[in-house]
Amino acid sequence: MAQDPVCGMDVQPEPAAGRSEYQGQRYSFCGANCHPQFDPEPRRHATSQPVMTVKS
Repeated sequence: MAQDPVCGMDVQPEPAAGRSEYQGQRYSFCGANCHPQFDPEPRRHATSQPVMTVKS
């Protein structure tokens, strides 16, 4: 279980309504309203627990 970084709602990583990466972390979103709020200002929202670390 992860937490939507915009609204704080618990989210199952699969299937999430949306996903984004920011600074090597992958974030999942509860619905279509939260994902568009994250992408323009990820730094503002990226304080919650990420879903997983993206390995390069």
